[in-house]
Amino acid sequence: MKAMRQNDRWRWLTAGAVAVCLLAFTLLIGLLAWQGMRAFWPQLVDQYLFQPPEGDPVMVLGETLQRQRHDSGWRYWVKTGNRDFSPPDFRVIDSQSRAKTRRPADVIVLQRRSGGNAYGWFIELREDNEVLTARDRDALLHQRLQQVHGQLRQASHIRRIEMARLNAQLENLQRQAERQQLKGEFSAQRQSEYDANSAALQRNFAALGSQLAQLQSASHRDVLVLRDVQGQDHLIPLAQIVATWYPNNMSLGQKMQHFLSQLWQFVSDNPAAGESESGAFPAIFGTVLMVLLMSVIVMPLGVVAAVWLHEYAGRNALTRLVRIAVVNLAGVPSIVYGVFGLGFFVWLIGGTIDQIFYARALPNPTFGTPGLLWAALTLALLTLPVVIVATEEGLSRIPDSLRQGSLALGATQAETLWRVVLPMAVPAMLTGLILAVARAAGETAPLMLVGVVKMVPELPVDAVFPYLHLDRKFMHLGFQIYDLAFQSPNIDADRPLVYATALLLVVIILSLNLLAMALRHRLRERYRLMTH
Repeated sequence: MKAMRQNDRWRWLTAGAVAVCLLAFTLLIGLLAWQGMRAFWPQLVDQYLFQPPEGDPVMVLGETLQRQRHDSGWRYWVKTGNRDFSPPDFRVIDSQSRAKTRRPADVIVLQRRSGGNAYGWFIELREDNEVLTARDRDALLHQRLQQVHGQLRQASHIRRIEMARLNAQLENLQRQAERQQLKGEFSAQRQSEYDANSAALQRNFAALGSQLAQLQSASHRDVLVLRDVQGQDHLIPLAQIVATWYPNNMSLGQKMQHFLSQLWQFVSDNPAAGESESGAFPAIFGTVLMVLLMSVIVMPLGVVAAVWLHEYAGRNALTRLVRIAVVNLAGVPSIVYGVFGLGFFVWLIGGTIDQIFYARALPNPTFGTPGLLWAALTLALLTLPVVIVATEEGLSRIPDSLRQGSLALGATQAETLWRVVLPMAVPAMLTGLILAVARAAGETAPLMLVGVVKMVPELPVDAVFPYLHLDRKFMHLGFQIYDLAFQSPNIDADRPLVYATALLLVVIILSLNLLAMALRHRLRERYRLMTH
């Protein structure tokens, strides 16, 4: 009875610990969601009139973040926007008396590609300095915005895909000619073929450049005239506007539609393509791609090391030393792995590859600079001890009777390992993969040394052969959180995006872990009967 009571206490203690962990995780998700989703909900815009004891009245237009009454009067925190022509876009205003407040229904908010939001009144549309008239100005604005966005997307496609493909073809043609010259095979006929092909590619490139210039010129013809709270007019090209809305005149359905549109824009837009300054798609893409490459690298290495330690090495001083080293590697700070990756992978291996295969491009490095491949290898080394320990633990749980039965039936040790042992250890391998993904996806410090950057002109994957460019730098959600939180010149405006990006990172890690857990559960059920 005493043992049963003690076991009962331990069960309650375990259940309480699990409940506390679940509650903490739920509160974390709730905090990130509440603070992050506010960035996408249309906030009401207030117009304030402050009357100082001396001087003229002061008018302020913006989103009210907080108002507080204190002993000497009132304090207002207002997001005023208009960063480029009326900085700063966040203001703290003290007033001895309560300010007069109104919410004009015709106030418009412009979400811009750079410079933050702009607040004011929509006066008119101009095309080449000619005023455009229409019965419904808002419908005309929406139509022109769609037209300009289509032109910008077409220009981005030409610049990032078609012109990049022609550049790659020109470089390949030049490298082929240089190889033929080194071998003495560059005859007059091949010189003529090279000149003809090069001229044709250059003509196509010039035609695309002319088309790109026309699209860019057409996208900057339309200009919106915005009047601020001080009565001054500002010309804002439609090419700089992402979206417009009237926050004080929106129904609940319109607000919900706007919220979903803003959320999708945050997830799918690419800042490098000029779509918006807050798009997270390159960081999402870089995070997932880096984790997948890391998984492809670390799993074979970790499984092979665990199999050697458990199945072949035996129990001796060497294996004990190796196990101690593996455990110690799991406790090394991640920044140390970043320094090792920079010195060994980037400078030593990458520099050697450049000298052997890319000597023509030197002194500009190709692989001798931080990139996606070196980041994946560094994180694979970082998470290797986790995979080794989890896989070896799974191998130790397989009954020896199964191995002996397979050997008794005439199978070799290698066949027993491949057909009996490893399939049953797959759930343990996936457990190691889950732990590795959870740690690698959230690492930031080592990536800052071996490949991650704030902004990339091109994604690591594009339409140009070999399609996956392992030498390119990439963006990462963890580094984007760090940059928004500590390096942003406008931290007040970016604070909601910090929470939104953190929530996005947690959701991605959770999704990858759930996928691996579902696969592990399926394989565990498949091989469960073999252990009984």
